[in-house]
Order: sequence, then C-alpha cells, then structure tokens
Amino acid sequence: MDAIQLPARPKILIIRFNAIGDIILTTPVIRAIHHQIKQAEIHILVNQKYQNVLANNPYISKIHTYSNNKNQVVEQLKTEQFNFVLDLQNTRKSHKICHQLNLPHSSFNKLKIKKLIYTRLKINTLPLNHIVDRYFDAAKPLLIVNDGQGLDFNIPETEKFNTDNLPIFFEDGFIAILLDADKGTKKIPINKLMEIIPMLLKPVVLIGDKNSSAIGDELVNRLGDRVYNICGQLSVNQYASLIDQSLCVLTGDNDYMQVAAALRKPICSLWGSSIPEFGNYPYMPTDRELFRMFEICSIKCRPCGKRGFRKCPHRNFKCMNRISSFEVAEWINQF
Repeated sequence: MDAIQLPARPKILIIRFNAIGDIILTTPVIRAIHHQIKQAEIHILVNQKYQNVLANNPYISKIHTYSNNKNQVVEQLKTEQFNFVLDLQNTRKSHKICHQLNLPHSSFNKLKIKKLIYTRLKINTLPLNHIVDRYFDAAKPLLIVNDGQGLDFNIPETEKFNTDNLPIFFEDGFIAILLDADKGTKKIPINKLMEIIPMLLKPVVLIGDKNSSAIGDELVNRLGDRVYNICGQLSVNQYASLIDQSLCVLTGDNDYMQVAAALRKPICSLWGSSIPEFGNYPYMPTDRELFRMFEICSIKCRPCGKRGFRKCPHRNFKCMNRISSFEVAEWINQF
C-alpha cells in the first residue's frame, strides 16, 4: 500500500485484541506514530480483559474495548472518524471491522504459510526479523520508522508491588520464574524446574495465573521456603512490578516474557515446541546481552506446531528435557 495523505490532526486506530505479550509488542509502533506524526491522535482496540496492559501508556489517546458485541463497538468506532486503521491482529474479526469502517487500512503479515511449511515439512523460509519489524512493515503507509528503543510498559504507582511482603531472606534479591504459557509444550516442565532451582544462588518467586498455582504449590512442597508461589494472586501491573524488582527472569515462551523485555530485565528463556524464528523472542534491540535463549536445535520434530500442544506429541518432551539445567542456572547466577 502506498503512503497515505493524512490531515493536520490525524486520528489513527490500531487493532490488537490479545494477548498480553502481543499487545506489548505494539508499543514501539505506538511510540513511533506519536513522535513522528505530529498531533496524531492514537486509539487502540483491545479485548476488554487486556485493557489494563496499555492503560498507562502515555502515547495513547483512547482505548476501545472489544467483547462479544462486535456491531456495537463498530458503531462506536465510526463516530470517531478515523483517518487510517492499522490492523496488527489480522484475523477474520479484525478484517470485518476494517471492512465495516470502510477506511484506508493495512494488516501485518502473520507468515501463516511459511510457518505451516516449517512445522509440517521442516523447511525454513521464514524471514530473519521480529514480529515488531512486521508490525512496522504494516505501518509503512504512515511513513514511520522504528526508533530501535524497544518496548514500553508503564506501571502505575498504585499497583507497584511491595517486596516487603516477601519472606525476609528475599530482601537480598530473587529470581522471577514465569510459569504460564498458552500451551503445555511452551512451559518449562516441573522436573526441569526441580533441577534448575536448587542450583540458583538466590530464592525464586513463581509468577503465573490461577492455572499455574497447583504447579507452584508442588514446587514449594518439594523445594521448601526458598520458593515463593504467588500465582493467581496479583494483577498484570503487580506482576510486572514484581518482575521489575527481580534480579533475573526465567521463562518459557509466554506473554510475561515481553513484560520482562519491556522492563529491560535479564531474561533466560527456554524453548520447547515453539522456536525463536517465529519472531516472538524477547524484543530488546538495545540490550541484546541481557537475554539468552536455550533450545535444542538438533531435535527434528521442532517446531511441532505454530501454537504448540497441551502435551508433547511424542510423549518425551526432549526439546525441553535435553536443555542443560546446569548451563541455565550458570547463566542466571551471573546476575
């Protein structure tokens, strides 16, 4: 799509319904539009349950929430009289909204076919770029460029976590372990955590939703009070604050990994069924030395799916289990 002619005070709508990590990955584009298109008014459309992720972003003029009633939100959006729609979701729902608004728009490339070729045929034709780069490709009609300053995440003062609530021996520093992932084959298995945690020089705080609470309780029961389970107890911003106050983050391929990247924390990420080549590794262009990705590239069944699976299709989970727990702990302990 060619460059679009914008009025003196343009109104731009960005569509990204979910999830936490993908929404955070839109923040470089939001910042670029704010700084490079003078007097631009930036609106964003998100799923209602994710509105707090961007609620404190200083570059956004208004957040619109999407729930079940698509027609209602479309009528509301029509009253805003936008000049351009940037579709960073690229689904049937977002296409319908763009069509109903009947405005100039562009969508980001999800590389569905290339990912399918890689997962089914194990032929890698993926470009060597991040999802953020593809977001900027979609924004080319706006003539904005990536400033290379990474992600934004703003934690309100009212939701900052007080680490005095942690056990007293955590006051000298702790490691944050992110347990959540949308699929089981993206999660660090409990047996791997049982190997890694005893080798860490600092205690650990377990972060995740209610679904990860039982795993957290099991780790506490097995490893004792050097493990603190806070899964399912805090808001997104409170978890972000806890991550911000940690020494280092250990994670699988999940949403909070990008929260840690936005906060410029050292990140140790373990990759199972998914691969960094899909473009969603920690986005830290100015702090590349702060993240390390561990994966077993020689396993021929990787990647086993675009989204992953509840359990390993081969029932051995070699891609995670063969990662060296010692090397992971050694990398984390330097912080």
